[in-house]
Amino acid sequence: MQVAAWTLLFLLIPAGLLWLVHRQRWAERLGIIVLCYLAGLLCGNLGLVPAAARPAQAGLTELTIVLALPMLLFTLDVRRWSSVAGRALLSMLFATTAVVALATSLFFLLRGEDATSASYLAAMAVGVYTGGTPNLAAIKAGLDIPHGEYIVFHSLDTLVGASYLLLMLTVGVRLFRRLLRPPPPSQAATAVAGDPLDGDDMRPLLRRDNLPQLLGVACLSLLVLALSLAVSRLLGDALSVEDTSALLIVTLTSCGILLSLHPRVRQLALSYKLGMYLIYVFSFTVASMATLEELRQVNATVAVFLFGTVAGSLLLHGLLCRLAGIDSDTFMVTSVAAVCSPPFVPMMARALGNPGAILSGMTTGIIGYALGNYLGISLALVLQGL
Repeated sequence: MQVAAWTLLFLLIPAGLLWLVHRQRWAERLGIIVLCYLAGLLCGNLGLVPAAARPAQAGLTELTIVLALPMLLFTLDVRRWSSVAGRALLSMLFATTAVVALATSLFFLLRGEDATSASYLAAMAVGVYTGGTPNLAAIKAGLDIPHGEYIVFHSLDTLVGASYLLLMLTVGVRLFRRLLRPPPPSQAATAVAGDPLDGDDMRPLLRRDNLPQLLGVACLSLLVLALSLAVSRLLGDALSVEDTSALLIVTLTSCGILLSLHPRVRQLALSYKLGMYLIYVFSFTVASMATLEELRQVNATVAVFLFGTVAGSLLLHGLLCRLAGIDSDTFMVTSVAAVCSPPFVPMMARALGNPGAILSGMTTGIIGYALGNYLGISLALVLQGL
């Protein structure tokens, strides 16, 4: 009963925050994504969310994102994305190169007498900041990294990732749009169903005459999820992969893109709105799970390594994009796809007011999933041989 009550509360809180955005100037300036994220962090760290809510939090963070991703992709015109695909792939190459360069540099600066542990840090940093947590777990298994070192890294990575994402959603939008060239108009036009930029207006979701379309979108998304779960498990068994979360995201994205090629699916005008509301729920819920208590057990070397890798690679990635003439929105969504993983891309695209950037972020993030394990393990083996 408590789990159901907390689940309902987490589902409704973003609606209250949307109401605030429409009525308070300061909330409107922050934006709904940042407001959800900040509200979640405050609730989680002020003791307002009890341990009894943990099952609800865990369930919502898993379910909302896998349902939202297909919904957001249904309305995208993939053919228009071809005009920016080259820049997105180049930006992801720069992001990956920057992470490898910074992790390698920090290895030589911080290795001391324990080069093996430093190589593990470099490997995990490359894996997690090119493909996300699934890569981190795979690298732990591939290199037989001690569980204690893995837990310390993983715990601190949660804080680093949250800080980075909050920076990108707030200061980053204005900063990088000043430093880098503006996005091409065609990119913002890749979402075709209705006006995607009025995503804060969720009133159409409450209209009775829109119920058939909402049910259709929900059923289609559930069908895609069921199919993706089956395919990812089959692939996981075939490839002997225990954690199939990365395979699930890849399959979900592929199915969403394929269905968007059908005109009737692409014209489901409320699909984007419903998917975006689920992203608001995800943003609040995942932020409410991040606590500052983990700072008490921070290892200084690990902290310097992680913050140095993320901050340094962000600057190097931005510099390379500026030299190559890559636009600000492509840079930011590919950076978030690399550092935080593809599920966080819609949050960044919404903060940018550019739903067309979702496809660039999701596609390049999938490439990060594929490359992260190879790069991380290979780098560790090379560094250990020096």
